[in-house]
Amino acid sequence: MSFDRSVKIAPSILSADFANFGAEIEAIEDQGADWVHVDVMDGHFVPNLTFGPPAVAAFRKHVKTVMDVHLMIAPVDPYIDAFSQAGADILTAHVEAGPHIHRTLQAIRGAGMKAGVALNPGTPAEAVTDLLDLTDLICVMTVNPGFGGQKFIDMTTKVKKLRAMIGDRPIHIEIDGGVDPTTAPQLVQAGADVLVAGSAVFRGGSVSQPEVYGQNIRAIREAAQGVYV
Repeated sequence: MSFDRSVKIAPSILSADFANFGAEIEAIEDQGADWVHVDVMDGHFVPNLTFGPPAVAAFRKHVKTVMDVHLMIAPVDPYIDAFSQAGADILTAHVEAGPHIHRTLQAIRGAGMKAGVALNPGTPAEAVTDLLDLTDLICVMTVNPGFGGQKFIDMTTKVKKLRAMIGDRPIHIEIDGGVDPTTAPQLVQAGADVLVAGSAVFRGGSVSQPEVYGQNIRAIREAAQGVYV
């Protein structure tokens, strides 16, 4: 994975057809997705229960791009090796998920993955000040984590702070929650380069109508890139 700050669209398969994940992943990639975002929830750290390492390993067989695995679980450390073996390219843990996030990020990199750190809406940018040299991605939650389809919470000021803190370090700023063509421009203008989108990508489409996914992805990308025109 070479680093670049171009806008990347990462559809969240939490909004896909659960009975057809392989075909859904292939459809979104064929239609222009840059990354595939996998939301792992434990029913404890967040109020939902989704995928474990065996499911992620099954998804991996269909992912040709980047598999971006977002852990909304606590604790994280006992599962790092399992998600590495499942094929995660990026593994993101919440700064709020445990007492030793520095150690967690070390362990993620030590297991051969890129290390991400996520910030809930109520957590300030300054929480990652001493983590930047261990971090490959900062995920800014623009909803409270736990389920899809929530209303966007404006975190533009936080994103701007993070972009200033990062400087020239090769760290992605990812936005997760309520991303659509309306919210994307302000986020990219503030410094984000990875946009996670669930319902905004999958709405109206299907494996039998994948061109709708492509239209949705292009709409987000074109809106986001429009800030540079």
